[in-house]
Amino acid sequence: MDLILWRHAEAEAGGPDLPDMERALTGKGQKQARRMGHWLNSQLPENCRILVSPAVRTLQTVEALGRKFKTHPDLAPDADPDAILRAANWPAGKEAVLIVGHQPTLGQTAALLMTGQVQDWEMRKAAAWWFVQREPGDPASLYLKAVMSSDLVVK
Repeated sequence: MDLILWRHAEAEAGGPDLPDMERALTGKGQKQARRMGHWLNSQLPENCRILVSPAVRTLQTVEALGRKFKTHPDLAPDADPDAILRAANWPAGKEAVLIVGHQPTLGQTAALLMTGQVQDWEMRKAAAWWFVQREPGDPASLYLKAVMSSDLVVK
């Protein structure tokens, strides 16, 4: 199974007048999302299932991909890494799954996959980490296929 974790692009700062769930992408964030969306679209299989946090900034990020997606409440900010893996049906799923979400959860999920422990790993804004587990019951078959940052994408 392939699991791709995509952190939302740069968003405006929150504050007392702007709830966290309503934060939108900045101009720079829109550019980051377009670049990464272009790269992901060229790499993802057609049948990839795409699950997105209901936050405005993640919805705007995934729109750059130009594919159908479903929002999932368990992917909201401050989600737990186990909730991410359950939503993706990791590692038992048959199709590739793209999760569009938030820090620190995505970094924690990456750490859990690679080390078996939740740790606070940093994932840059608009970055994507692509994991593959060839055999669902065999953690030794897990590998990190790609890590891509939006500033490395050539369009």
